[in-house]
Formats: sequence, structure tokens, C-alpha cells
Amino acid sequence: MQNAESSAVLVAGWHRMGYRYINNNQSLMSKELENQIRKLHGMVGNAVTSGKYILFGAGSTQLLNAAVHALSLHHNASSPPTPVLASIPFYTLYKQQTDVFGSSNFKFEGDASLWMNNSDSNNTNLIEFVTSPNNPDGKLNKAVLQGPNAKAIYDRVYYWPHFTAIPASADEDIMLFSISKLTGHAGARFGWAVIKDETIYQRMTMYIGVNTMGVPREAQLRALKLINVVLQGRGREIFEFGYKTLSNRWENLSQTLSVSTRFSLQKIGDQYCRFFHKVRKPSPAYAWLRCEREEDKDCYAVLKAANIIGRRGGVFGAEDRYVRLSLLRSQDDFDLLLHRLNQLVLEEDKIKTMPIM
Repeated sequence: MQNAESSAVLVAGWHRMGYRYINNNQSLMSKELENQIRKLHGMVGNAVTSGKYILFGAGSTQLLNAAVHALSLHHNASSPPTPVLASIPFYTLYKQQTDVFGSSNFKFEGDASLWMNNSDSNNTNLIEFVTSPNNPDGKLNKAVLQGPNAKAIYDRVYYWPHFTAIPASADEDIMLFSISKLTGHAGARFGWAVIKDETIYQRMTMYIGVNTMGVPREAQLRALKLINVVLQGRGREIFEFGYKTLSNRWENLSQTLSVSTRFSLQKIGDQYCRFFHKVRKPSPAYAWLRCEREEDKDCYAVLKAANIIGRRGGVFGAEDRYVRLSLLRSQDDFDLLLHRLNQLVLEEDKIKTMPIM
């Protein structure tokens, strides 16, 4: 209740009516919010911000294409579009957004691993989306494409102590974060990029300015209030609560499916976390479930028949033998998911013990 009150925002009708912050060199961004974001990353230890630029966006969603735009501007009009790639399974928005905003400068070309031994990759500029932790399987991915022509956009929105161990401070050239995965306030539509190169920062800034004239002042104010609450007590309350909840859910789900031969989960091991100063158990946001039976090629249909709704593997560029299940729902929703999965597992035992006629 105390945090509910301290994170409340009341905005007067006259507050911040203009486009820019007069007291911040006519910027579209709140300097105080930028400072608190830097303080937050320093406290958590999940990203290096010193000597880098911070840019706000309408969630990390807007920043994804701003980064693609910025990295493809050197594109030669006489050559093919710059390939935009991601390792399977990948967040579906990478393809959808790149296709929707597609131009002569870039084009989504699918699985990054297919370009690792491609002779054209040595002479072609490449843009790779790297989600770490990955959506949907929670793995701490790294870029698979290397070399002077390969540029990576690191989607770090899940790189917080409630979703994953923090083994080190991320220090990539472009890193994206969002308030929706930090505090759960997805409707606030606020994200930020941490950018190393000034030219890329200026190109992305131009994109955001032309696209939406920055992020709404109300969203920035709400994000500031929320981050200030997280900083109180050095983030222990929100991160410990989130980690305890998700790690318990993962453990319960793993135990339920451990006796199944029909279903399996992704493998995630224990790892040392520099925020909690200990080796911690997995606490992923999603379960990446696989149907193991040869006949269960449409795992989504198998689960839907048991009144379990997930997202098809094909949405993430993978086989439909996979389904993503969210562990971020209410406790009642999770308990119901566990109950229905347990029923499916029990049915396996019934089939095994049925007498042969």
C-alpha cells in the first residue's frame, strides 16, 4: 500500500503542455528521468551507462525500428537491402515490425545462424537482433554474427533480477530496456535505449523526433515515479518478490512435467547473480514447452484441447511442436495452468496402465 501511494501520479492540466523541456536545452526528454535510469542500472549492475547516450521511446517497440533505421542508413541504394536477422526462436515483433516499416534500406531475412557460413556475409552489412534473456526460452543469448559488417541490437528488456541472474553488466553498443518488464506497467509505453556511438544516437533521435516528437510527458513522469519507487530500498522489494514468485512457479511447473514423456521444457541452470550476491535458481518469464510425441506436431492444438492457451512455436520462427506459456499471469491463472497440465500428465499414466485387449 505504501508503494501504491508513493508511485501515484496526479497531473495538473497545465503541466508540460509544450513539446520540449525548457530547462533541459529544449530536449524532448526529462533529464531527471535520464539520471534516475543511469542510477538504476548502476544499482542493479545489469548495464554499463557511463560514457553512453540514453534515448527514450514509446516502449522498446519504437526503439527497435529506430535502431534498424539508424544502422541501415549507410546502405548503398544500388545494393540489396541490409539483411535484418535473429536467431530462432525469436520475438515475433522483429519480423512484423521490420516488414511493416520496410524500406529499400533493410529487409527481414530470418535466422541469423544461416548467415554464419555465408560467403556473402563477409561483404554485406548485417543487422542482428539479440534478445538476452530470450523471448521465448529465457536463454542469455549472444550475437552469432561477428566481424566489422555485423551490427547487433541487444534487446535487454528481461535483463532484470526477477527474470534472470545478472552475471555481469551488459556493455553492448545498443541495448534496449522498458518499464513494462521492469515494473509491469506495459500500458505506460515507455522504454529506453543505451547507445555507445554518437552518430547512431543522433540517427535514432531523429527517427523518434520525426515519428512521434518524443515520448509523452505523462509517460515520462509516470516512469520517473515508478523508477524512484524501485530505487527505494535499492530495489530489494520488487526484485525479491518477483524472483520468489517466478522461481516458485518454474519449480512447480518443472516438477509437474518432470514425470512426463509427452512434454518437455527448456533447460535453464542455476547461475551466480551479482545483484543477489548468490547462486540463484531459474525464474524465466515464459515456459518454452515442446510436444515430444511424433504425432503431436501441432502442440498448440494439443494444449488447446485441454483448455490451455499459449503461443504457437511458428510465431517465433520455430516448429509448431513448441508452444510458449506465460508465467507472468495472476496466481489464479498460473494455478489453473498447472492443474490442467497435471491432468494431461496423469492421462499419460492412464494410457500406460491400460490393459492390452
